[in-house]
Amino acid sequence: MSEPEQSGDLGDLARRAAEAATAAGASDAEAWAEGSRSREVRVHAGEVESLTEASGRGVGIRAWIGTRTGYAYGTDLSDAGLTELADAAAGAARVADEDENSAAPEPSGEAAEIPGLRDEGVASTGTAKVIDLAKRIERAALDRDPRVTGVEEVVYVDEDSTAAIATSRGVSRAFDASAAYSFLQAMATEDSEVQTGLGFGVARSPRDLDADEIGAEAGDESSSMLGARKPESRTCPVVLSDRVAASFAGFVGGALCADEVQRGRSPFADRLGEGLASTALRLADDGIDPGGLASAPFDGEGTPRGRTPLLGNGKLLAYLHDSYTARRGGAISTGNAARASYRSAPSVSTSNLMIEPGELSLEELFERAGEGVYVTEVAGLHSGVNPVTGRYSVGATGKAIRGGTLAEPLREFTIAGDLLSTLAAVQAVGSEARWVPFGGSVHSAPMLVGEMAIGGS
Repeated sequence: MSEPEQSGDLGDLARRAAEAATAAGASDAEAWAEGSRSREVRVHAGEVESLTEASGRGVGIRAWIGTRTGYAYGTDLSDAGLTELADAAAGAARVADEDENSAAPEPSGEAAEIPGLRDEGVASTGTAKVIDLAKRIERAALDRDPRVTGVEEVVYVDEDSTAAIATSRGVSRAFDASAAYSFLQAMATEDSEVQTGLGFGVARSPRDLDADEIGAEAGDESSSMLGARKPESRTCPVVLSDRVAASFAGFVGGALCADEVQRGRSPFADRLGEGLASTALRLADDGIDPGGLASAPFDGEGTPRGRTPLLGNGKLLAYLHDSYTARRGGAISTGNAARASYRSAPSVSTSNLMIEPGELSLEELFERAGEGVYVTEVAGLHSGVNPVTGRYSVGATGKAIRGGTLAEPLREFTIAGDLLSTLAAVQAVGSEARWVPFGGSVHSAPMLVGEMAIGGS
């Protein structure tokens, strides 16, 4: 990959775009510019199935005229292109509905320096080397057990990116970031039975991805699930794997976004300050953790990111805000305005969710559970939870816990309950945490829930 675009170039572009918007009649304006280079490799049976390299630049302009807001984006970054884009944003604002909470974000504070946000390893590692990395991951999975007979495919992705923002209120900021990740699904067979297992790794650079570790995770999980059967229906202690705990944390984080709360679509609405979780569970949103792939010095509105404790000492401590929800709720922004890209205006979202690790190893969690179930995977948690009541019932796979140790594999069962009761029933959080990238960026550890309903045979 070639060197990424310099943040200074995009900073100047954002400044010119914001100036064009005020010249087009906007009372306030904000411009978000992005540049990125990405690469994706897919490997199957030792061969490259696909290789994609892409790069792009674009800018989005948000314009305010009084309490009306308009948005426009484009990729023509010439002076004429920016003028046309600014006219479109201002024009959209003129015909938008008035909204008393609509206003440009106020400048606030200095953005933090985040060490290691961009690693040169993405740009300096040639495509042949990342192809070899993907092939080594596949081989590592296949070598774990003779019953591991195939891998659906290994996917490797990396990206070098730059983002910059400029506003008519004097905000001018930019940052560079990189990311690399890989995942695969291994298949194990015995007689006519087929089981699958997932492996993954995330880092700032391909050189920080461990091929053996990623492949081994998928291979071991698939072979260990052979012979799985349905458990008996009952209520029992449950240990959630780090992946499953991350899914629960992701739903909690989404339900703590102030737009959901203000619309009454959250079980946490009007519960701020209440004791509703176990003291063993501590959850925060941290937008500046050096290891988090959602980390950035500032959010999608230029507001400095930081750390916001959400659950602690058993209490609900905060909601997550962007400038709009903060104004609507009489609060201040927590720096949680997120952008999918320059193609869309910002909206409130989590950054990196952090489950604070506890003191027990995974094996000690099993010992404390005694007789129960270890849930390693759930299907459709976000669609299986009622956003208002928090009740859920989702499909799961895992293993039995007998006498405090792992026993036979289990499949085709459900776990059910309501989110608040589950949070209150957390008895311990494991000491071993890692970044889980599915459904967001979560630094997750396994956790023991004292009681959960299992639906099986």
